[in-house]
Amino acid sequence: MKEALRQSLTQKMQQRLSPLQMRFVRMLEMSEPEMEEEVRRELDDNPALEEADRETESTTDGDEFNETAEEMQLADYRDEDEIPAYRLEARNHSADDRYFEPVAVAGDGSLIDCLMAQLAETDLDDRQLAIARYIIGNLDDNGYMTRTLHEIQDDLAFAIGLDIGDAEIRKIFETIRTLDPAGVGANDLRDCLALQLKRLPAGRVRDIALEIVTHYFDLFSNRHFDRLLSAAGINRDELREAEALIRSLDPKPASRIGESEADDRARHIVPDFTVEVDQDERITVGMPGNIPELVIESSFAANAADDSVSLSQSPSSRRSEAISFIARKREEASDFIELLRMRRVTLLRVMEAIAIKQRDFFLTEDESRLRPMILKDIAMMTGYDLSVISRATAGKYVATSGSIYPLKFFFNEKVSEEENSSSREILAALREIVGEEDPASPLSDDAIMGRLREKGYDIARRTVAKYREKLAIPVARLRKKL
Repeated sequence: MKEALRQSLTQKMQQRLSPLQMRFVRMLEMSEPEMEEEVRRELDDNPALEEADRETESTTDGDEFNETAEEMQLADYRDEDEIPAYRLEARNHSADDRYFEPVAVAGDGSLIDCLMAQLAETDLDDRQLAIARYIIGNLDDNGYMTRTLHEIQDDLAFAIGLDIGDAEIRKIFETIRTLDPAGVGANDLRDCLALQLKRLPAGRVRDIALEIVTHYFDLFSNRHFDRLLSAAGINRDELREAEALIRSLDPKPASRIGESEADDRARHIVPDFTVEVDQDERITVGMPGNIPELVIESSFAANAADDSVSLSQSPSSRRSEAISFIARKREEASDFIELLRMRRVTLLRVMEAIAIKQRDFFLTEDESRLRPMILKDIAMMTGYDLSVISRATAGKYVATSGSIYPLKFFFNEKVSEEENSSSREILAALREIVGEEDPASPLSDDAIMGRLREKGYDIARRTVAKYREKLAIPVARLRKKL
């Protein structure tokens, strides 16, 4: 068999994104707070950029001077953290000066800190407190134990050479389970509810609830009420009161520890768009962000390049470096300003297309008025690629007069080619049907399918089950109430 060398030519088309395009794609994915942070970072890094509406702090001869003595002295400090305590606390200045009140944000501390502070008031010695801290370190964010005491004993023995008996570690563990919040240190949900019930004053309802959680939790959680009534020997009214008490307990007792008001404020949603409807039903789309308008700093302007450095007195190498630096920073600033403009134009066009497509919803904010809409529809209206639409809508929110919605909320497909209703419309109808059902006899998926068909939605039972799960609605057996 002969071996031979052969040459062949193939054609292949390959698209590569330039660094500028890559940056635009990344900026398009950013939410409004993320983009504001990116602009601040760029202003710090690039001296050729400045805010267009920035006002200089210097005063002219004709300006009125209103700065107080206190403000002049405080201006010597870089920020309020560097101001001495006596300047914040002592009212040792004139009456017309401004008094700076310190603002403190106090959190509750971590779960370990909270529990250890309570253990410090118990009769545990230093050795036992160290063991308690190790046990607490095995609690999750909700306060549940993640490991067994036997595993913790092995860790203490092998890791730090601390040998502890079963009785002693059990005593320390039970002490932890008496701490606040009630339910901390539980092994599972049943144990967590039982710990909370044991803290409540004894009474008929509490005792029944504790017996149900301790001995009949499976029957209760699976809503087998008839079997539960027979097994526990109680009547329906007693079971109803016990169920209300159990539902009032906290299944995640430690989830709020370590969170402060500052944390709550940090989690709020900042809308990227606003949609307003006037009396004539005209829809206006806006972007309410705090991104400033940027311009090229005057000393980096093209006609000021020669004046910004002492070219005549500088060596040629330094002159070349200076000119290159100015040109590079000016180009980077120009590119960034253009990317910001392109991002804003792109996002506005996408949001305006969504507002046009979902006009009926924005006029009424009725979820059932949402029309079927997919990324391809917006791509055809704007002329953008599907990937651009996907990135422009990812993680973005729009504020209306009634609420704040994620942009992905408006995208929904037709249930079928024959059915012209959107999935959102059917979800709203399904939610309404379940909300109107008899709690003592919930509707099955087949029954819900029949009700939907009566409303004009011809969908299969498996589609009903899929939509029910999407709405986090449990099966009929688990929706049953007394």
